[in-house]
Amino acid sequence: MKKEKTVDYHIKTGWHAISRMYNAYAARYDMTMSIGYVLLNIDIEQGTPATKIGPLLGMEPRSLVRMLKNLEERGWIRRLIDENDKRFVRILLTDLGKEKREIAREGVIQFNNAIRENIPLDKLVVFFEVMKDINRLVDDENTKLKANGIVLNSDYAD
Repeated sequence: MKKEKTVDYHIKTGWHAISRMYNAYAARYDMTMSIGYVLLNIDIEQGTPATKIGPLLGMEPRSLVRMLKNLEERGWIRRLIDENDKRFVRILLTDLGKEKREIAREGVIQFNNAIRENIPLDKLVVFFEVMKDINRLVDDENTKLKANGIVLNSDYAD
């Protein structure tokens, strides 16, 4: 089968194109796409437990720790350690972090508005349905692999 005929080829090349576009946008604001996604996944009011951020983004724990340290050094986030359980750390946005989060949010909104202006709604509805079906099939396959004792990268298995 030619690569152009496979579903995963189109998902991967599409995602890489989106990633390059987001990184070009983010670079203008001293960010990366990954940093933008981290900022967007931190609750603006309550903060977010550090342990919840990585799985949301499919990030390896080491990469997330490095990124959070970098964001803390830049003054974009701060860590709040739970008084009762020192293992529990909540990540909060600083005022500067909230500004950067808003920039990332605007980039996502601009892209989605461009898509919605150029692709008819009925096609988008079908696209979302197909992606939901693909994700369900992938989850089912991962469940079967786990049941057969095949070890999966934990960031993508759950």
